[in-house]
Amino acid sequence: MQGRIHSLESFGTVDGPGTRFVVFVQGCPMRCAYCHNPDTWDMNGGTMMEPSYIIEQYERNSPFYEHGGGLTVTGGEPLMQIDFLIDLFTLAKEKDIHTCIDTSGIAFNPESDTQQEKLDRLMKLTDLVMLDIKHIDPEKHKDLTGQPNKNILKFAEYLNEKKVDMWIRHVVVPGITDDDKYLFDLGYYIGQFENLKALDVLPYHTMGEKKYQSLGMEYRLKGVPPMDQKKLLEKKQVILEGIKKRRAQI
Repeated sequence: MQGRIHSLESFGTVDGPGTRFVVFVQGCPMRCAYCHNPDTWDMNGGTMMEPSYIIEQYERNSPFYEHGGGLTVTGGEPLMQIDFLIDLFTLAKEKDIHTCIDTSGIAFNPESDTQQEKLDRLMKLTDLVMLDIKHIDPEKHKDLTGQPNKNILKFAEYLNEKKVDMWIRHVVVPGITDDDKYLFDLGYYIGQFENLKALDVLPYHTMGEKKYQSLGMEYRLKGVPPMDQKKLLEKKQVILEGIKKRRAQI
């Protein structure tokens, strides 16, 4: 089973614990307004690669990944290529490689028995899922990404049921995802999960704007300033307060 790959990165430091070998897959149904990789959207782009080739590339620098690092698959949307992930992670676990998926969860479909069977197999090979929750409010999520968040939230519940370690990631965009009510609601929602191991609250930046220009694409957030680091810490605290309140009720 080949995967459709956008690119490979040998020394990722923000894609999970430790130093990571990062696989960027091609293809994503989301259209996040702040996405800095719009060149990964096309489902038919990228380069076809064998799982064995990727593991070979990993092993070239394996000493750098031995102390708490490993292999992360991001995108694009990894779960759009679930068969490839199963094959890739099967090879990875044969070599005792820590495996991580960075996903939006948009591909989760609890009504598909076939997908559920494959996902169950994949989760047995997965050490960590980094789940990007773009917005907790259904309508605002759809406006921001072009997709609903119903199954994304169900995916978080699925991960908890399967006892797969989960990191939640949330990008704070001034005037769009920084409302304290929704940040608290996000914290309150994720506070129920026993498998929640970390919360990454990330600042919106404008570095992707030039890429849109080079691709001849409209950048929806043109004029929105980068997120102030001091305010970012305040916003993270709001999410943490939501988590605290939910856990106090359990």
